[in-house]
Amino acid sequence: MNHVDILLGLQWGDEGKGKIVDVLTRQYDLIARFQGGPNAGHTLEFEGHKHVLHTIPSGIFHSEAMNVVGNGVVIDPVIFCREIEELKKIEPACVDRLVISRKAHLILPTHRLLDAASEQAKGKYKIGSTLKGIGPTYMDKTGRNGLRVGDIEMDDFNDRYNQLKEKHQRMLASFGADEVSKEMESGWMKAIEQMRGMHLVDSEEFVHSALEKEKKILAEGAQGALLDIDFGTYPFVTSSTTTAAGACTGLGIAPNRIGKVFGIFKAYCTRVGSGPFPSELLDETGEMLREAGREFGSTTGRPRRCGWLDLPALRYAIKINGVTELIMMKADVLDTLDQIGVCTAYTYKGKKVSHLPYRVEEDWVQPIYEMLPGWKTELTGMTEKEALPAALTDYIKFIEEFVGIPVSMVSVGPDRTQTIRL
Repeated sequence: MNHVDILLGLQWGDEGKGKIVDVLTRQYDLIARFQGGPNAGHTLEFEGHKHVLHTIPSGIFHSEAMNVVGNGVVIDPVIFCREIEELKKIEPACVDRLVISRKAHLILPTHRLLDAASEQAKGKYKIGSTLKGIGPTYMDKTGRNGLRVGDIEMDDFNDRYNQLKEKHQRMLASFGADEVSKEMESGWMKAIEQMRGMHLVDSEEFVHSALEKEKKILAEGAQGALLDIDFGTYPFVTSSTTTAAGACTGLGIAPNRIGKVFGIFKAYCTRVGSGPFPSELLDETGEMLREAGREFGSTTGRPRRCGWLDLPALRYAIKINGVTELIMMKADVLDTLDQIGVCTAYTYKGKKVSHLPYRVEEDWVQPIYEMLPGWKTELTGMTEKEALPAALTDYIKFIEEFVGIPVSMVSVGPDRTQTIRL
């Protein structure tokens, strides 16, 4: 029986999934995004160029691979079409390798306005939304009145659109927010027209057909496990299932068809926006990590909060995803440090715990660190595992022993070539 492998982030997103999908794609026939939307930003670097993908799967640059935008994804037609136009400049045939699920939901201009109005109304309790309309779109999906990609092929599409828009306008009025502008609406409708000419499919049938033909499939997640709607640091989470379970619901794959689960994590931790972050460093070391790691959001440009690697949180993410192998990113960012901190437990309600508890806000949880020696060696030019410094090898072993899962790959720079298999 053929299986679907899954690749996902194990922290608060921004782990470097785009690069690793790009590295792994040559082993697969089909790359499928299963959740999230343009709030994601998957960065790929090769041949001296940097590319940021928001909705399109990260296998798009490989001529042999098909790319699927699954039913669990939410699509902003304007951002999506703009992304395709940019891709065409580099890869003119990219649209021929891209199919879109009819069951994926559409982000309306009013969803974006609602997102902004809702976040503004939260005041000091803002959750750090990317303001891309993701939350309101998933709310309409679960509220059973959303618009889907397949609806754009229907004769009554305009009626459905107007009905949902009017509902949103009433909600916007209650916030005291502006109505959608004609300019926003006409740009959106133009993008809808463009999408009608794309390859729209019943994606679950498309994926199962590929499985029956013994095609190799990689499911690509967005954000990270600690942003999962159920298992993340709620309410500072995203609106979709970012764990391996999301590949089942976001592509129509049965649990017994899942094979390998690649879990990606940084050699340290980062987080964008609001929410608890037990191992955050609010000192010059945190600032150094931000600068050395170029830690600014690929979607929003916001500076990322930085801190030491949190092993109880990593082990938690590994368990809920059934991770079979780990990939460590950005080891090179730690090159200059004499000592590297690792959170190995917390003090929670006055007691030492080694698991991720229900509440991880700073007034509930204090991290307990172990300091490990740094390698004080530049990694970026290294290509073989034998060249890695002993202190880095020891750091990796320490992580493996704590979480019980092997690290199969380590990234020592942003380019696809700066990846060492262990």
